[in-house]
Amino acid sequence: MIFTPLDLKDSYLVEPEKIEDERGFFARSWDQTIFEENNLNPKITQCNISFNKKKGTLRGMHFQIDPYQEEKLVRCTKGSVFEVLIDNRPNSKTFRKWTSIVLSSENYKMVYVPKGFALGFQTLEDNTELFYQMSQNFNPKFSTGINWNDPKIKIDWPMKPTVISSKDQSWEYL
Repeated sequence: MIFTPLDLKDSYLVEPEKIEDERGFFARSWDQTIFEENNLNPKITQCNISFNKKKGTLRGMHFQIDPYQEEKLVRCTKGSVFEVLIDNRPNSKTFRKWTSIVLSSENYKMVYVPKGFALGFQTLEDNTELFYQMSQNFNPKFSTGINWNDPKIKIDWPMKPTVISSKDQSWEYL
């Protein structure tokens, strides 16, 4: 597995190291020891699937607060997404900055999201699916978000949203 730091402190692009031959390839998508060696939390308590019917669907920007903050490892298993991370840690040098990465079923890339980050995405294709590995169970009482269109953050989304939940539209601005 190859870990490449992203622009926001403690977040990483994670790429599989493919062993290829005439059949295709084999690659590791998770390894507790390798995560520990890279000083990343290897604890997984919950896995989630997000399926999205329409291109342009926007979900975010979500996070959980203490004591349910979580790390996430996210991979797109079908289609493609414009994945966005916001560093929401007040003591971080990259506080309230954002970065993005395209995850797709073709590029096999994953993103490691540390505690204290808000996360969201916009689908770039119909019938897109993501797989999440989480270090903490979901608790709706500690779940919150930042408005996807916050003028202080100025995320440059690739297109106008076609589908967005009323909950995601109602998150407060910073």
